[in-house]
Amino acid sequence: MSNKTKPNVNMKPVIIAGAGPVGLTTALGLSFYGLPFQLFEEDATLSSDTKAGTILTRTLEAFRRYGVADQVLANALRVDEIGDVERATGTARPSVRADLLADETRYPFVINMPQHHLEPILHRSLSEKHPGSVHLQHKLTDFRATDDGVVATFDTPQGPREIEGSYLLACDGGRSFIRSQLGIPVEGESLDVLTILVDVKVDLDVQNPRDYPYLAYFADPTEWMILVRQPHCWRFLFPLPANRPEPTREEFREKILRFIGPVQDMEIINTIIYRIHHRVATEWRRGRVFLMGDAAHLITPMWALGLNTGILDAVNLPWRLAWVARGLADPSLLDGYAREQRPVAAHGSGEMAEAARKYMLGQNDAIRAMSGGAWANALTRTMLGVRLDVDQSGDWSMVRTESGPLRVGERVPDMVLHDGFGRAVRLHDLIDDSFVALYFTDVRSRPVIPADTPGLKHLIVSRRDAPLDSGLRDRSLFDVGDKFRERAGCAPDTVMLVRPDDHIAAIAPMREGLVEELYRKITRPSPQKEKADA
Repeated sequence: MSNKTKPNVNMKPVIIAGAGPVGLTTALGLSFYGLPFQLFEEDATLSSDTKAGTILTRTLEAFRRYGVADQVLANALRVDEIGDVERATGTARPSVRADLLADETRYPFVINMPQHHLEPILHRSLSEKHPGSVHLQHKLTDFRATDDGVVATFDTPQGPREIEGSYLLACDGGRSFIRSQLGIPVEGESLDVLTILVDVKVDLDVQNPRDYPYLAYFADPTEWMILVRQPHCWRFLFPLPANRPEPTREEFREKILRFIGPVQDMEIINTIIYRIHHRVATEWRRGRVFLMGDAAHLITPMWALGLNTGILDAVNLPWRLAWVARGLADPSLLDGYAREQRPVAAHGSGEMAEAARKYMLGQNDAIRAMSGGAWANALTRTMLGVRLDVDQSGDWSMVRTESGPLRVGERVPDMVLHDGFGRAVRLHDLIDDSFVALYFTDVRSRPVIPADTPGLKHLIVSRRDAPLDSGLRDRSLFDVGDKFRERAGCAPDTVMLVRPDDHIAAIAPMREGLVEELYRKITRPSPQKEKADA
């Protein structure tokens, strides 16, 4: 069922500045779509700082598509329930139960893994697939636009080096050199509130047994605490008033012991202090330069919204670059990246992170993201509930507050269907590297569907299996019990157009020529538009 079209092999490489998680994941995405790239990092090694520690389900789905999920999962701790406890009384509040999402995703859990363990796995995968594509000790010092791309200048141990590329992707962090050189302002605030992260080597399983969840939030108006069981240690996070000096190691130790009680053989192995931020760049694209990750949005990682919001950027942009490079779309398709992702960061993840901080302080009325039922809350907290503004209607959301039919802009569930060869298949596997039109109709009536074309394939989803003499066996998916159609909330004879990033582009009654019209509207909205700005 694949109709993958090879990209333009003569395309100049996409230049990525910054080898953090977003830069590395973006490079894996470009590799998946067959686009050439070169990744540059100014430091001599990947970061060894203790940073983000929880990876959400939507990020795992991106890792699956880009071919690195198994390697990540093999080195992580899986968590299917996120604890929520009132610290003063020990009273458990309703937890976030990711296990309720077993029909929505093949990863009904989140994982704990520190960023400095994740980055080498992503780097190793890139190096195996594309030896020589990652360049350390390359500090970007200048860049300029050309008629058909960009030229970037790097300072290296061997002297200055110029690289010609098709695009420049700024994954160079919160103090982005590229953003600064472009003169793009940042809106938002940095609060006078600090968070302390402490990694501790202590045995709370056997020597000092504690029945703690692997990921739990302990709310308290005075001093909240977040507890994370990492693969190699326990991690504690708690607030620090801005006017307080950084605690000594002994003070750290005393604070942790007040929480977990007396233990043997405890060792503090790492600490970091960071400020609470909610700052977003006013522009995310300037010609052939795109801002991504912290360069575009600096969000405090409460509820793991920092790194994981950046990975959403690495899901949204690569397929667009691929469609333009392959000649399947006008350059205007690239405008959708900032239009869709910026609201999510500015008014979605950022506001959720601040609301989460207030929730931890006991200000429960401040948060909408936990106002739904258990299934909806799990969808929100795993980032599976993100609805993008795909049709420029202004309708988007980070929060699912109730169950209900799928809506345009939402991620389609990764449900199990059955193909014409008798195999159980996952829906997201069928969407890899293609738009897919799903026709909810009875295959026994021999519906006429268009032929597949580069970048767009057509599949029937039917409650009945396709007869062997129907001529549609290899273009039909058997939906046992009508489960997928009922989850989608679609009436019979409805078509759903899904983008390569799993987001629903359109839902409408079936009619001849409709899908081709919808696809053209997305990929070639203005055929006469000047293309030089691409």
